[in-house]
Amino acid sequence: MSFKVTFIGAGSIGFTRGILRDLLTVPEFNEIEVAFTDINQHNLDMVTELCQRDIRENGLSIQIQSSTDRKVALKDAKYVICTIRVGGLEGFATDVDIPLKYGVDQCVGDTLCAGGIMYGQRGIAEMLEICKDIRELSAPDVLLLNYSNPMAMITWACNKYSGVRTIGLCHGVQHGHHQIAEVYGLEKQDVDIVCAGINHQTWYIQASHEGKDLTAGLLEAFEKHPEYSRTEKVRIDMLRRFGYYSTESNGHLSEYVPWYRKRPDEILDWIDLGSWINGETGGYLRVCTEGRNWFETDFPNWMKEDPLEYKAENRGEEHGSYIIEGLETGRVYRGHFNVVNNGVISNLPDDAIIEAPGYVDRNGISMPHVGELPLGPAAVCNVSISVQRLAVEAAVHGDDKLLRQAFMMDPLVGAVCNPKEIWQMVDEMLVAQEAWLPQYGAAIAEARQRLAAGDLIPTRAYEGAARLKVKTIEEMQLDREAANKNAGESDKGKEREKE
Repeated sequence: MSFKVTFIGAGSIGFTRGILRDLLTVPEFNEIEVAFTDINQHNLDMVTELCQRDIRENGLSIQIQSSTDRKVALKDAKYVICTIRVGGLEGFATDVDIPLKYGVDQCVGDTLCAGGIMYGQRGIAEMLEICKDIRELSAPDVLLLNYSNPMAMITWACNKYSGVRTIGLCHGVQHGHHQIAEVYGLEKQDVDIVCAGINHQTWYIQASHEGKDLTAGLLEAFEKHPEYSRTEKVRIDMLRRFGYYSTESNGHLSEYVPWYRKRPDEILDWIDLGSWINGETGGYLRVCTEGRNWFETDFPNWMKEDPLEYKAENRGEEHGSYIIEGLETGRVYRGHFNVVNNGVISNLPDDAIIEAPGYVDRNGISMPHVGELPLGPAAVCNVSISVQRLAVEAAVHGDDKLLRQAFMMDPLVGAVCNPKEIWQMVDEMLVAQEAWLPQYGAAIAEARQRLAAGDLIPTRAYEGAARLKVKTIEEMQLDREAANKNAGESDKGKEREKE
């Protein structure tokens, strides 16, 4: 069979290469069309060269269509896989550094909190432009598979405003599933789960092994685990107080709720610095910076290493290739997808983007009715959904009043800052990110005038409670295996820089 798959933001070495491997592992897909597009010609060339080498060494004749003109890449595409990071590392740095001046200490800043909200403002504006091109150029039944964060906000905007059918995809559920199996000494395939909520705040509301419920003993199992008892303190505390384990990593989860990062002297009590994902201040920004620097420097060595083998046993767990396989071949796939709720979870709003179990076959993507989430987890999700709704409408309409209200309603920002501080922080972030916020022209001009007028609230030069320095190339060269792993894992969502 033949159809076209287009990767937007394809200059992400680890993610693009891995998803392509997963797709081309499917025997029926050995003659599909593949197109890569990215605004960074250098990154695009490197990834294309590496992936084309993989294809060739696996005996396939597919020729990647690589172009910085996304309209060329999108023509006649049946599936579009999007991994953009609007603003690149420059924009990302302002998401982390400006809030720190006001005491808002984030580990990631790509889903909620000050950084996630602004990331959404940049991403939504660009995604609606991308979707306009998709509508005009791609196949009539095109499906957009969005991997870009903030997942819920971007998927929400695309489904409500773009006219392009969009599914949001994330791997958080799979990772937590592995953890639950591990704390019980079981294999992942032997533990059945039902996980539901919103992206990065999805809850394992059922877990069982051979018909035996595992949820009741989960807290004790995690508290006794030699590693997770140290690295997942926030998740374990949320499990203790809300009764269910959450999908997202310790560092991610700590910035979505108001309790764990609001007092600098308490942050270290809840995090672990063995890995950035456990709560390091600006941790994801650091590893993304290191990963990009490493790939730029070490690329010739990547070309000397063995190519990826397109074998079933090497296939990853990202949902995207399995969804396409199910739709095209009819093989049934069960995964967890981000879709418009429409009653799937009955005590979350219908217009929200929820993450819940779904099934895929040739008939399409089906989302079974989950029913009500437990009240505590539902309350946590509903707070975040209110922030997301405000942020989406702000981004679409360029409404800085709604943007400021989203900041005020955000759990961590609201726990740390008063309204005047929030207003000034938003002014700073709008001005700093002007290049990627075309919808906020008038608001940015007014913000710039206020900042120039003086009489500002004092801020501080604050590095955060747990910030580590970016490693040099020389330091990374001491452990090439770790540097390569980091470059692959941190590279999702590259990137729309200033044009």
